[in-house]
Amino acid sequence: MATQTSTQPTIATGRRKTSVARVRLTPGVGKIFVNGKEFTQYFGNAVQCSYIEQPLEYVDVKEKFDVQARLDGGGKAGQAGALRHGISRALVEIDAEYRDVLKAKGCLTRDDRMKERKKPGQPGARKRFQFSKR
Repeated sequence: MATQTSTQPTIATGRRKTSVARVRLTPGVGKIFVNGKEFTQYFGNAVQCSYIEQPLEYVDVKEKFDVQARLDGGGKAGQAGALRHGISRALVEIDAEYRDVLKAKGCLTRDDRMKERKKPGQPGARKRFQFSKR
């Protein structure tokens, strides 16, 4: 069991779409701060908030760690996914035994779906200009 010392913060990075979350896990009481705000205040959506807390609940350490995160890029949904990914990676760094549980629940898989690029000669990624025979 490769457990880190409890005084050192654990730092990990999570990504989703164009969002990047730099996550710092420290021993604490279960508070989550995002860009200096309480995460419920930052996101405001109960579904996204519960989505972010999933990795902590799966390994039953919700009240044992405080999370401080710095989010950049993307929208709120992408940032929530990046934060969840970053928390999961930090938990595995703390204790390798969490890996099996988090991997089975899909928390460690980076969701690689990105916005498709716009193609030249078209108004969008897939949309075409109206065809005119004459």
